[in-house]
Order: sequence, then C-alpha cells, then structure tokens
Amino acid sequence: MTEINRLVATIDMERAEFGGLSACRIVNGMWQVAGGHGRIDPKKAVEEMIKYHEAGFTSWDLADIYGPAEEFIGDFRRLLASQKGKGELAKVQAFTKFVPEPKSMSRQFVERSVELSRRRMGVDSIDLIQFHWWDYYNPAWLDALVHLSELRDKGLIRNVGLTNFDTAHMHDMADAGIKIASNQVQYSIIDQRPAVKMAEFCKKNGVVLFAYGTVCGGLLSEKYLNRPEPGDAELDTLSLGKYKKMVDAWGGWELFQELLATLKGIADKHKASVANVAARYVLDRPSVAGVIIGARLGLSEHRQDNARVFGFSLDSADMEKIGTVTSRSRDLYQLIGDCGDEYR
Repeated sequence: MTEINRLVATIDMERAEFGGLSACRIVNGMWQVAGGHGRIDPKKAVEEMIKYHEAGFTSWDLADIYGPAEEFIGDFRRLLASQKGKGELAKVQAFTKFVPEPKSMSRQFVERSVELSRRRMGVDSIDLIQFHWWDYYNPAWLDALVHLSELRDKGLIRNVGLTNFDTAHMHDMADAGIKIASNQVQYSIIDQRPAVKMAEFCKKNGVVLFAYGTVCGGLLSEKYLNRPEPGDAELDTLSLGKYKKMVDAWGGWELFQELLATLKGIADKHKASVANVAARYVLDRPSVAGVIIGARLGLSEHRQDNARVFGFSLDSADMEKIGTVTSRSRDLYQLIGDCGDEYR
C-alpha cells in the first residue's frame, strides 16, 4: 500500500446504498480518458486504478463513448483479480452509459450495445447503465428504456439509470411504469438547477442523483483564486473550457472570485481545500448519492485530497456565507432550463 493510501485509510469513506449496490460517495470519473485532457498511458492508467481501489475509491463512472474507458475497466478487473483474488471484484462498482444516436431503438440494437459493454468491461451483469438521449422530439427514447428494463429483468443489467434527463421526462417514465435508479446531472455551487424540481421528484420516486461538474473541472480550487480571468489558451482541457462558460453564464469572473475567496475561508476553517468544500456542499444536497470527480489516470492524482471531503461538515454559518455570494448570481434554471437542457 502506498503512503497516500495509508493516510487515506484513516478516513471513514462515506457510501451510498441504492439499487442493491454500495457505492463510494466520491465516484472516479473516466471522461478524461476519452481525450482532451492529456495523453493517457493505458498501462499506467490501469495500475493507477488499483491504487484508487486500495484507497477505498471503488466506484467508477464511464461510458460507451468515453474512448477506451470500458476496456480500462475490463483490464483493471483482470489485474485486480490476479493480484488480490476474484473475490475482490465484488468490491468494485462500475457505472457505464448507453449513448446511442437518437434513432429507432430495436430490442436487438439495445441488446447488442449492452452485450458489447459487458464484454469490454468483463462483467456478467452491469451495475448501472445510465441512458442519455438528446432529442426529445424523437420518442424512441422510451423504447430504449423499455428494452433496457427488460435486460435488467433478465439479469444482464442490475440497474437502469439516466444521464442529463429533465424532470418532465422523468415524470413521463414514472407514468409509463419504468423504474429508474438514478440520474446523473450537472450539480455544483455554481449550477444548482437540480434543486429546483429534480431533487423533489427523486425523493418521491426513490431515485438518486449522481453529480458531475461539482468542482467545475478544477476551476473551484485555490489555483484560480486571485487570478486574472483566464483566456482560451489557459483553459487547456475540455473540462476547463466547458465550465468556464458556465461560470460566465452564472455571474462572471469577478463574482466567481468572491465565491472562491469565501470558499477558501471556509476551507481553512475545516483544514480542507476549496474543492473539498465544493464537493461537500453538493454531497449534502437532498437526493445526492455521490459526486463524480475526474481521475486523470497516470497524469495526476487527488486521492488524499478527495478523502478529506469525508472528514468535515458544513455548518449553518458556512452555508450562509456561500448563500450570500450565490444569491447575487444569475438564475441558471431561468437562463438555461432544467437539468440537461444545455445539451438540447
């Protein structure tokens, strides 16, 4: 065990129970292996995944469209089994996505897609498939969910979830009798749209939320405190470019600097980091099971810092200070719409 993992092992990892699974509440995000975040060496990446697992970060978020992410999970599982025995595989949770082109969804097409993911990941049953669809004018999304539900009942999938669906269409699913375990949405101190309608729906219908964008690709960190507004050349990953646009829509760089200064004061109080405070804030929101924090496997690691999220709580004074800043921002729900509307 590495020195970092020994330090992390002293912290009690929070876990969320849903759909028969027990997931670490900080989920390792694998979007970064798809490109745009630096070149990832496959061998180093898989070796790094072992270190995350040993530290207690046992849950992974990936997708069929995230480059080699599903293959990485398969390679990781094989390496883990060879090092620690097949029994260790029961401690791994891997959540993939099904992101088809919005066209006719036959049972055969959906089953072939699921079978490909199962084969790549090296699993008999996929823990969670999160379905994404960006064209609501094409009603075939409902057919896809019916087929996925049938494959769940057949045992090829343990849970059917969603990615970036809005509340209105989740109501349609509930009316159609489709059981959904989770929805993955953008949720941060900057983007609090899930609190408007989504969280209440989830509470009433037994759905959990997985939040991405919680640290805004790294913008919510000490690195950007007291820094001039970065230009495009400095936003050198896809995540930074994406979330800088969200900051602009939310209130701009000047207000963002006020937020960072406030978060730094709270972080110092709790002997934590700005990113820790940003993650803790979202973890404490209703219906949130976990936050997804990107893992740039083999390029950088934040296991020790991420684990600090589980070592403190935000009190009412902390929340009031954050609210004083965010109350002066624009209403992103009014500006953009419900969860996922920015993709449509």
